Amino acid sequence: MKAPQNRRVFVIGYGAATPLGRTFESTWKRAVRGEAGFRKVTRCLVDSACNVVGEIPDWYPLELDFTDAKEVYNWNASFVILTMAVCKEALEKSGVVIDSKTAPRMACLIGSALNGTDAFRIAMHDLEHRGPLRVSPYLLPNLCANLPSGKAGMLLKFTGPVFSPQGACASGNHAIGIGARMIRDGDCDFVLAGGADAPILPELIHGFANMNATIKIHPKDRAWTDPAQASRPFSADRKGFVLSEGAGVVVLAAEEAIAAHGLAPKAEVLGVGWTSDAYHYTIPNPATIICAMREAIDDAGLKPDDINYVNAHGTSTPKGDRTEVKCLREVFGRRIEKIPISSNKSQLGHTLGATAAIEAALTIEGMRQGLILPTINFVPDPELPDIDVVPNAVRRQKQEFALSNAFGFGGTNCCIVFRGV
Repeated sequence: MKAPQNRRVFVIGYGAATPLGRTFESTWKRAVRGEAGFRKVTRCLVDSACNVVGEIPDWYPLELDFTDAKEVYNWNASFVILTMAVCKEALEKSGVVIDSKTAPRMACLIGSALNGTDAFRIAMHDLEHRGPLRVSPYLLPNLCANLPSGKAGMLLKFTGPVFSPQGACASGNHAIGIGARMIRDGDCDFVLAGGADAPILPELIHGFANMNATIKIHPKDRAWTDPAQASRPFSADRKGFVLSEGAGVVVLAAEEAIAAHGLAPKAEVLGVGWTSDAYHYTIPNPATIICAMREAIDDAGLKPDDINYVNAHGTSTPKGDRTEVKCLREVFGRRIEKIPISSNKSQLGHTLGATAAIEAALTIEGMRQGLILPTINFVPDPELPDIDVVPNAVRRQKQEFALSNAFGFGGTNCCIVFRGV
């Protein structure tokens, strides 16, 4: 193998579809206003107190400019067309033109926690009620983890590597980390990196409820009359995360490619840290989470004192938030009191494999605009008195170096350090 080229890697664009909006721009506008994208589930019927979710508003695949009825019918795993739309948005915002030179140098890495679960559900229904000949011949492709990236390539005409980093809820950061390494080493010049998940299905809603991961909302809960208050990371009355659908993609580029094509960098991918817990399939291991954060900071050539902001994993579960704060205290020491640490999941809920990429894009846009998005719905927790969670309102504050955390089921951790430019 050739020696790595040690190229610097930058983010040059991004796209997103979230409970706050079907584009990154609409998501950002509502996020800055401190809004949340939660409502009673409309995509299916459930019998659960965990019936507040995050659904992408005004999401109609048939209205996209590259679909028709046949395309939407055949590709009934929602994460396929969702990925295509968000990759298209991200690529357009980046300014990269796909031609004979750039096409083979563009890779696409889209992770997912659940892949085509909804397509399998449809196939099972058809098998049971309509017979074996009515099971879609597209079922297997709809279940393949790499198909969203592949379909994005067919739409956008790039021919570099396409595959799916499977890191559960850390998939988006794994995609960014692997993509950055590929560019650094010279395997490609550009990467569409991110994640997509569409988990608003009755089996998944009930499954998460039965494992006590998502919030159960009863009449005395403040979200009973206002679903927007359901997700409240680091808050004294947090009770679990809000399950959400979404996709996020960032466009990575080599420094030389940016100069050659007249593109504009938004942030630099400065450091990556990744570990596994070897502990439990859902309970986090503080030692390996601390290691992942320290590795990311060290890989960036920085010290903990250099970090100006932390985009927390912050799911709104009692133990998860407490453990993340414990780990942050270990990494940053007494300086933790002076570092803003906010959670976008207070506004977006948990979009599973998409969440880290969406949060990366929001972090970078905040660095560009000198803003830190808030942790909304916050009520102080006496157990976490030393943490500045940027409570309830956006803050105007410049950040040069940001740490973005992502942890997933199975004990997978991936942290990224970004530098504003």
